Amino acid sequence: MRGKITLLLMAISVMSCNKDELYSPNGIDYEYGRRFSHDRIVLGNRLENPYRTENITKALQELYPTKANRVEVAPTDYYVRFLPSDRIECEYLESLGLELIDHPLDYEIAVDGDWYHDPEVPENNVTWQYAVVPVDFEFPEGIEYEIIHECHIINSTGQTKSDGIDWEEVERMAYIITGNEDRIDEPAFRSGSSKVVPSGRITIVDDHANGARPFGVAGVRVSCNSFVKFDHSYTDRDGYYRMNKSFSSKLRYRLVFKNAKGFAIGVNLILVPASVSTMGKAGPAGVNMTVTGKSDEKLFRRCVVNNAVYDYYSRCSEDDMNISLPPSDLRIWMFSSMKSSSAVMLHHGAVLSNSQISAFLGKFSVLVKFLLPDITLGLADKEDYRSIYSTTCHELAHASHFTKVGTGYWNVYIRYIVESFIKSGGSLYGDGTGTGAGHCEVGEDWAYYLESKMFKDRYGGIFPTFGTSQWFNPQIFRYLNERGFSVSQLFSVLNKDVTSKNTLKGVLIASYPTRKNIIEQVFNRY
Repeated sequence: MRGKITLLLMAISVMSCNKDELYSPNGIDYEYGRRFSHDRIVLGNRLENPYRTENITKALQELYPTKANRVEVAPTDYYVRFLPSDRIECEYLESLGLELIDHPLDYEIAVDGDWYHDPEVPENNVTWQYAVVPVDFEFPEGIEYEIIHECHIINSTGQTKSDGIDWEEVERMAYIITGNEDRIDEPAFRSGSSKVVPSGRITIVDDHANGARPFGVAGVRVSCNSFVKFDHSYTDRDGYYRMNKSFSSKLRYRLVFKNAKGFAIGVNLILVPASVSTMGKAGPAGVNMTVTGKSDEKLFRRCVVNNAVYDYYSRCSEDDMNISLPPSDLRIWMFSSMKSSSAVMLHHGAVLSNSQISAFLGKFSVLVKFLLPDITLGLADKEDYRSIYSTTCHELAHASHFTKVGTGYWNVYIRYIVESFIKSGGSLYGDGTGTGAGHCEVGEDWAYYLESKMFKDRYGGIFPTFGTSQWFNPQIFRYLNERGFSVSQLFSVLNKDVTSKNTLKGVLIASYPTRKNIIEQVFNRY
């Protein structure tokens, strides 16, 4: 199975930027996002880790020979690797707050790429996952691990200067004595500031909104490291981020599409639920990046989906649409060679048979069965921000509906969709007959309506007619909305007993008896 997964992931892989030799001393390069490699990472020579406790001790002795004997350099962290046996163990490690990397941190990256698999680990197995943990970390029972180095990471204990010792200089000396002097950020030293806190802004352009001016990639995680010294921050609504730790060395930067609002986009290799875009090396001042339609296609699409979901989550609040959020830890996958999208909600308990998954998702079914996404986005015919935004909002409307009605309702609904797709050879919605047709009618009416509303709210113009060519009628929700029903009121009636247009009408009248005439007028029209 691992061999098949590897081949598939090369086709739908996450992005990595091949920029090791494109270091910008100012930490700013607006060419980020133009050049990406999607292949397997190739490791170069192993490097001496400057943060090993013995190397920090040697650096201290080099700079302060008379003080070194009375200052203890105790380990603050362990550089470790874990060998999870399956997805569940990997997710458990992530739940402990670990940042897992699939390649070792003390090697040169000869060729950058999306993923790495240790050649000593069988192809069908999960590869080693590297991390840095504090010395008081309680290793979980039953998961294989190995402590590679005991480390003393400057700033882990908050020290800068103590006992007359400049620990920043000690760290710099550790780089020198371990042969890593070329990784020191000399421009920062020449400016008189040996350490800076990385910060910057990640933005994106929607050609049809905001006057085509850049706006923030919101809530995305920006991670950086030099050897085993890590930090990360989430961008704010406007795309700005600022790390907590200070650095004096060149860093490797990554965008991790695990959003601050609790959803994740894509999949990195076969484990980590969030795709990773490696931006390469830059200085400790941070990186800025503006993503446009001319950027790497996968990066652009991930940023659009990220912002669409962030926008949707924000609009679910009480002071806006006031509807249920999708379930926590939502898993969203994107497929560039598929047209059909779905809210299968497998990660949250919906059930499909293996044969149904295979028939619906074809060559990607082996991945889906192993990784259990909630939403799959087929983007084969969607190239601009608007079309990706629209599709994403549609599936998120389904996810909110799922939150309200639960897995029992959803199993009937999604099975109807998949079986219709199989029987018709490509039609998602069938002919409106058979078990689950009513569930589909209600669910699609709602999702197409909300998709249309959010599209109009963002882009203006006339109200879109998404879904109106089908056998169901999303116009019902639109006209009720135009006649005084709020989005929240419409959503409030979508309970698990509403399994057809007729039951929807009945629940609306029961819930809002003073508006019975309006409700009947709309349903008589459609």
